[in-house]
Amino acid sequence: MLNWVSAALLVGAVVIVVRWLHARVDAVGRTRAFPWFSTVCLVALGFACLVPGLLRARLEQRLSVAAETIVGAPVEVRCQAFGGAFVDAGADLGYVAFGPDGVPERATLIKRNQCRDLSAYLRSSKESPINEQVVAVHVLTHEAMHMRGFKNEAETECLALQYDADMAQLLGASPRAAHDLAVTYWQNVYPRMPAGYRSDECGPGKVLDARLSGAPWSVLE
Repeated sequence: MLNWVSAALLVGAVVIVVRWLHARVDAVGRTRAFPWFSTVCLVALGFACLVPGLLRARLEQRLSVAAETIVGAPVEVRCQAFGGAFVDAGADLGYVAFGPDGVPERATLIKRNQCRDLSAYLRSSKESPINEQVVAVHVLTHEAMHMRGFKNEAETECLALQYDADMAQLLGASPRAAHDLAVTYWQNVYPRMPAGYRSDECGPGKVLDARLSGAPWSVLE
């Protein structure tokens, strides 16, 4: 929506300049002053409205690169814009669409708040992330699992928490900080997830244990 506002403001600046060019001289032959103030204000506001979109595109690119490493194929991570968040009443924090054949799109939408938390995590030292940042990193991993083809939420959630440390490292965390983030999610967040997202078979040595070195129950070497 801000892109449209930006376009309107820049078009307004062009209209002012064009009108001035067609009426530079008044009825008595005097040259009219160039409308610097209105033109500069409209141009400045127009470019200012472009900034959020440019920052979002930069964040999306960073997140896409990390996610596609986990997925093993090119993917697109999109962050929810302000307009989408304004009308969104859903409780999900991310979304991947599956086709009628059960094949997922290689694209995901991450909700606005979680993208904000991911942006904050990227700018941080990543040594002591707040709970919202831990969850946001996991949401990105969870949606990456969906893009790999896993549909069942309990299975997807369990596999995702075993890849959280890898995702955190892809986002710039040290191995120790990444492992700590995965452990934090496993111990503090996962037990409070809705029943549909949890499984008794999720844990060390259980059915959903993928035996990954980055699993939160693994020993960090």
